Amino acid sequence: MKGAREHIGGTAGGVVRTAGTVRAIAATAALAALAALAGVSGCTVQGADGTGRSPVRIRLPSGAPPAASPGGASDSSPAGGGAVLWSRGDTGPGVRELQARLRQVDWLFDGPTGTYDDLTERAVRGFQGKRGLPRTGRTDAVTWQRLLRMTHEPGKWELYLMGGQPAGPPDPRCLTGRVLCIDKTTRTLRWMIDGRTVSTMPVRFGSRGTPTREGVFQVYWKSRHHWSTLYDSSMPYAMFFSGGQAVHFSYDFAARGYAGASHGCVNVRDEVAIAGLYAQVRYGDKVVVFR
Repeated sequence: MKGAREHIGGTAGGVVRTAGTVRAIAATAALAALAALAGVSGCTVQGADGTGRSPVRIRLPSGAPPAASPGGASDSSPAGGGAVLWSRGDTGPGVRELQARLRQVDWLFDGPTGTYDDLTERAVRGFQGKRGLPRTGRTDAVTWQRLLRMTHEPGKWELYLMGGQPAGPPDPRCLTGRVLCIDKTTRTLRWMIDGRTVSTMPVRFGSRGTPTREGVFQVYWKSRHHWSTLYDSSMPYAMFFSGGQAVHFSYDFAARGYAGASHGCVNVRDEVAIAGLYAQVRYGDKVVVFR
């Protein structure tokens, strides 16, 4: 009530001070609105070639600015970190790049998955705290710029280190019959029946010294709990198609992704997926390995 009396019953000088305060608040609000509008419209995005500097200097990984969080997150950081680019629940290529860069600085050890989950939020919070930024767990413009300066642009197999990459078109030899259609270029396996894709999963191949053979083969032996005496290692759900080379589950692929390689076999990292595949594949089914 005391404050109200000072506004209503004050002197003319008091009225001038009150109007000045109102004008200052309005000006601040207008500037904030302009900054937010620029961030949303993409006008403040810094080009990949380093040209076109902007007052806000928001730099996005590629393409259009990210969509607003489906959870209705604010478009600006409450602590003044600039526009929020991604937060928990967001998905897409921008989130995948964020995760790949967080892996480069050892703040994230899973993925990339392309989904901003609790692990990503925790990693961002840790990264922010280490560098004296507000520990929001949301990736705002300031956090993103700091991460960009500390990392390099991820390559394709950094972005898809643990799989998730799209499959390419099937080889024409895969379009008839029951086929394990294995693409070395996209590192994917399609299980196809009469030209229809039943399931798709990421796979890993042999190294340069022990390459996976290419061509058309048949499944000639299945071994649910196979053990390799040559390499003294487990090969669950093994489906042999060429000598000692088989499609099988790999614990190493599940743990390290494309950071490793097989001894020539086709590795699968998703145990549930290959268990279902193993149950469907029959002796004599075709295997096509191509690039």
